[in-house]
Amino acid sequence: MARVFNFGAGPAVLPVEVLQEAQAELLDFKGSGMSIMEHSHRGKEYDAVHAEAIENVRKLLKLTDDYTVLFVQGGASLQFAMVPMNLLGAGQSADYVNSGAWGDKAVKEAKLFGNVNVIANTGKDIPTRMPKNEDLKLTPGAAYVHITSNETIAGSQWKVFPKTEAPLVADMSSDILSRPFDASQFGLIYAGAQKNLGPSGVALVVMRKELAERVGAKTPTMLKYKTYIEENSLYNTPPTFSIYVLALVTRWILKLGPETLYRQNVDKAGKIYQALDSSSFYKGTAVKEFRSDMNITFRLPTEELEELFIKEASKQGMKALKGHRSVGGIRASIYNAFPVAGVDALVAFMKDFEKKNG
Repeated sequence: MARVFNFGAGPAVLPVEVLQEAQAELLDFKGSGMSIMEHSHRGKEYDAVHAEAIENVRKLLKLTDDYTVLFVQGGASLQFAMVPMNLLGAGQSADYVNSGAWGDKAVKEAKLFGNVNVIANTGKDIPTRMPKNEDLKLTPGAAYVHITSNETIAGSQWKVFPKTEAPLVADMSSDILSRPFDASQFGLIYAGAQKNLGPSGVALVVMRKELAERVGAKTPTMLKYKTYIEENSLYNTPPTFSIYVLALVTRWILKLGPETLYRQNVDKAGKIYQALDSSSFYKGTAVKEFRSDMNITFRLPTEELEELFIKEASKQGMKALKGHRSVGGIRASIYNAFPVAGVDALVAFMKDFEKKNG
């Protein structure tokens, strides 16, 4: 079997040892005679998996007892709606930062449920960037402040999170658990699993329990955070296999060490950015101080060269380097599980490609 280097933005690369463990247990989970996918979500076998997944997240984020860990279907895209449905009361307003494609989607969805103040908008800035904290026009009395910690398409990332009086809410889909941060600074964090946590099918929500009390009485049961808190995310059948793999991935992060993983992430990104900065052939698309450690975006002199770059890289086992269809160019997504060897292979290929085509 030949594993390629998967630079895909999501669903993305998973740790090989996690895939191997899932493979080994696929038919017979811990001697039970059936797959974890076949077990009841009410049974003791799955209950242990569910509990470990929650506990691993609590350990990694160093959560206090006033926070809860929830597993919700629908990905981050559903959270764009659930956040205002639960946290934005009648007559209230919420502050949003539009920092790119995903920030923009969150803004549009929130406007369906209440008043939204866009307190900074860098969504169409070229080079791409996040706003500076001092430029945020925070609204006194806002119900919450929403940011996107890492813009997957734009390749830009918050390096220092803003301090706010209102609860800070963050879409961390593409950089969750990739670096240390103070979770107590946030009222609510959500993340689609398919980039750094596991396979698609589940979104992680971490929130202060008290915020769940804001929800209106007419909010549908399955769209209330209170339902997930009261039922331990087991009100209906959850995506059990996705949560099982999330438990394995978070176990892998704990084993490796979050600080070790963070240093490795910074080093991986640094190698590619160094290759970009030392070249007149390649051009990074994000402002240096906001460059993402997860999604490195760049352009070549022509679209024809970009197409050739993607084609030739694919022949050498480097897949999914094509930039998002809305912006084009090249995008190398190097999430937590992406191997260092893959980054080294890409850098070597970039140098060789420039020699031949520069």
